[in-house]
Amino acid sequence: MRISELINKGGKTAFSFELLPPLKGNSINKLFKAIDRLKEFEPKYINITTHHSENVYKEGSDGVFRKVNVRKRPGSVAIAAAIQNKYGIKAIPHIISQGFTKEETEYALIDLSFLGVTDLLLLRGDTKNLDPQQRSMDSHKYATELQMQVNNFNLGKGLDDSVFTPSEVPFSYGMACYPEKHEESPNMESEIFYTKMKVDNGADYLVTQMFFDNSRYFEFVERCRAAGIKVPIIPGIKPIHRKNQLTVLPRVFRTDIPEELEKELRKCDNDDDAKEVGVEWCIKQCKELVDAGVPSVHFYSMNAVDSVRRVAQQIY
Repeated sequence: MRISELINKGGKTAFSFELLPPLKGNSINKLFKAIDRLKEFEPKYINITTHHSENVYKEGSDGVFRKVNVRKRPGSVAIAAAIQNKYGIKAIPHIISQGFTKEETEYALIDLSFLGVTDLLLLRGDTKNLDPQQRSMDSHKYATELQMQVNNFNLGKGLDDSVFTPSEVPFSYGMACYPEKHEESPNMESEIFYTKMKVDNGADYLVTQMFFDNSRYFEFVERCRAAGIKVPIIPGIKPIHRKNQLTVLPRVFRTDIPEELEKELRKCDNDDDAKEVGVEWCIKQCKELVDAGVPSVHFYSMNAVDSVRRVAQQIY
C-alpha cells in the first residue's frame, strides 16, 4: 500500500516520525529504544535519514596530512530492513542524489527491492560539506534527476542500458517541498513550478521542510492546489528543545521563527526551559493542523524523542 493510501486509511490524521542513524560504534538498539517510546501512537511509517561520507585530512605518524574518506553513520538500507522486519511498520530510507554516485544509488535500489523495502523519500541532500572531488562525482545534481533513475529502475532499465525483469512491487516515493521556499529558489512561483514537476514525474506525496508558522503551510498548500498538485502534502514538524535552536534552525534550514515563539525562547534561561516552550508551541501547531484536516503529521524527532512523545500524547 502506497504512503498516500496508508495515511488516508482510518479517517484520522496519521502519525509518523524521522530517525537519525546513530554514530558508528553504537548498536541499532539505540534506534529501537526510540521507536519503542513512540510506537504506541501507531506510526504509519518511519523515515531513516541517509548521510554521505566526508573527506577529511588526518595527520599520519610521519607528520604528513592525507585525505581520508570517513563515514560517520551506518547506511539506511540495513536499518530500514531491520525496523520493518522487527516492528512490521513501513520504513522509508532517504535516498539522496548528492554525495553518492549513480552506480551506488542503483546498488541501493537493488538491495532495497530484494529486502522488500519499497517506499522511499527522494532528496538532493545537504551539499554544504561536499568537497570539490565529491562535487565532481558521477551523481545526480537534483532530486528530479534521481527521480528519473528510480522510475527507470521500476521499468526494468539499468544504468548501463541493461534490461531486467522489474520487481513485482515497484518503488513508490515521496519528495520534499518548502512552504517557505528552498534557499536556492528565486521566488515562490519557481518553488511551485519545481514542486509540480516532482509530482508530474511520479511523486506519491510531498513532505514539507520544518516550519513553525502554520499560515505558511496553509498558504503553500493553497497555491499547490491552484497549480494542480493533488497529492497529499504532509506537514513536517519539529519541537524545539534547545535554546540555541532559535538561531541554529533558521540558519541551517532557512525557516522563520514567529515573533511570539521568539519572545518566549529569549526568556528561557536554559535548554530545559526552551524544551518546555518548544513542546507547548508544537502542541498548539499540531492541534491547529489536525483541526484543519491534514492527512498526517510528520515529526522530525532527532534528539527530541521525549518532546515528540509529549506532543503526541496530546494529539493522538
